[in-house]
Amino acid sequence: MTYFGFLATFVVPPILLLWLIALIDHRRGVRMPLNLTLISGWTAVATHVLIAVAYTTPWDNYLVATGVWWYEKSLVTGLTLGFVPIEEYTFFVLQVLLTGSWLLLLMRRVPPRQLFQPSTRTRWVWTAVVFVVWLIFATILLSGWKPGTYLGLLMTWALLPVMIQTAFGADILWHHRRIVVLSILPMTAYLAITDKLAISAGTWTIDPIQSLQSLGIILPGKLPLEELLFFLMTNILIVFGCTLILDVESRARTNRLVSTVRGMIASRRDRGVA
Repeated sequence: MTYFGFLATFVVPPILLLWLIALIDHRRGVRMPLNLTLISGWTAVATHVLIAVAYTTPWDNYLVATGVWWYEKSLVTGLTLGFVPIEEYTFFVLQVLLTGSWLLLLMRRVPPRQLFQPSTRTRWVWTAVVFVVWLIFATILLSGWKPGTYLGLLMTWALLPVMIQTAFGADILWHHRRIVVLSILPMTAYLAITDKLAISAGTWTIDPIQSLQSLGIILPGKLPLEELLFFLMTNILIVFGCTLILDVESRARTNRLVSTVRGMIASRRDRGVA
């Protein structure tokens, strides 16, 4: 199975189906709830396409350059940007479109929850938990333990932006927890299953020495645990980010944050003049 063949078979069709449903919803007047209309849903998804490409490109190039994973040369076009084939960049875009389109569908259909109650405590507790988990994986990575290489690189890379997201709006995400969970879990399961098929077909390969496979830790169907975690973490980033950028509470929160930063800058400037 070529990489583009994988994308054309497993990723593009569900995106087109979700877009067709979105068009039907638009014509039937099925709209987003008012509390999730800070910006257009499609603008939020498009923004995360750009973020995904920018943030994932250096990380993915490093993994390919160091042999954590590689692609069968006969199953890719040979066109690369850095160390990574053009098909991989295409997948960055398509995964965001797939998960983002599924999220918007759920937002249009799942009844909104009751009045939102802001909670600073929720934000900082969740951020502290994520930070502790990040430290654990950073320690694994820095220890040089070979089987933990892919796991450490994945989790330290993914949890940094998750910390930013929870610090800004863990309470917002908790308020929308039903939509968040229903967005992340099905997309993670679907992409993990299709990933297993691609690995079995030889489209790409995970280095067993630099993954938990070398310890015999592997999921049914010979799917590396790290691959399941990869789709879990990337879907978390997409769903968390789009939910936060759409919720109207984010406007007031951003304005307060900007005012605080401006006040700090002005205060330092005044002290400097004095």
